[in-house]
Amino acid sequence: MARVAVVLFNLGGPDRLESVQPFLANLFSDPAIVEAPALIRRILGPWLARRRAPTAREIYASIGGSSPLLALTQEQARALEQRVGGDDETRAFVAMRYWHPLTEEAAAEVRQFDPDEIVLLPLYPQFSTTTTGSSLTAWRKAAARAGISAPTYAVCCYPTESGFVQAQAQLIRKAAAASEAEQAGQWRVLFSAHGLPEKTVAAGDPYPWQVQRSAQAVAETVGGLARDWVVCYQSRVGPLKWIGPSLDDELARAGGDGVPVLVTPISFVSEHSETLVELDMEYREDAEGLGVPEYVRVPTVGTTEPFIDGLARLVGLARQQGLDVMAGLGHRQCPMDGTGRRCPIGDG
Repeated sequence: MARVAVVLFNLGGPDRLESVQPFLANLFSDPAIVEAPALIRRILGPWLARRRAPTAREIYASIGGSSPLLALTQEQARALEQRVGGDDETRAFVAMRYWHPLTEEAAAEVRQFDPDEIVLLPLYPQFSTTTTGSSLTAWRKAAARAGISAPTYAVCCYPTESGFVQAQAQLIRKAAAASEAEQAGQWRVLFSAHGLPEKTVAAGDPYPWQVQRSAQAVAETVGGLARDWVVCYQSRVGPLKWIGPSLDDELARAGGDGVPVLVTPISFVSEHSETLVELDMEYREDAEGLGVPEYVRVPTVGTTEPFIDGLARLVGLARQQGLDVMAGLGHRQCPMDGTGRRCPIGDG
């Protein structure tokens, strides 16, 4: 019997209003987020956090004073443990990038567990240097400091993994069935993803390319209900130019066309401020003002059975293939290495 540690990576979120500013300071101090020399980041990160904190505290106050992300990720961890099963002893650990339990804390827990194998599983279906790349880099450093030497396999991305796609499709169908729209064909499905600065993509980040593949796979699975669909981006902050089209622009177009929208979070797998506040409150209000006939927000995949089944398959495939993406991140087809080989996981 092998002892297998599965490390689930996610962004993290403040556990109380007092945690908002230090959470933001950690975020803005990450070189994957703020591209500046370390000395400048040590000054700039806390300064940006102080400026952003009042607005962010209002956001978290509107959903109870904290982020639900940790509790929801822990639910996913427990569901995955139950699903993996088999003869091996599998335990899932949560490593948050910018708030507790931080990567260093997760590494210490994994070291105490003393596994025979480790699978690194980011809860970001599409790869970006700002999310998965940053998380894997942080793990490499934390694991070295913790003295972890067990064979380690990493999943880089799974934009078209069948369980993820099926879960999204089921949720879209259910949301549409509960709506007020008279005919399924009149819907416009807006696949909303967290945005990125254009310069990040220009540097080779494959994220929008993979988001497009996810949306296309889901739309094809849904069929007629998603005849009219588009990918758009949300959560823009700062003065840099970000990739588009923006969700605001697509809501304005839908209002002008007089079509209802099904807003589907395509890059988020758990509810958090970007879904519960931005999508459920702010963009909904914008849609009403823009004359969108109906605005329906599709839930995230969470612990739905197809999604957890898909994660379990990814764990098994990573172990079978002995995948290692700890170096050479950034290749466009699949950020595994620089050889150009096709990733056996990304198309799972």
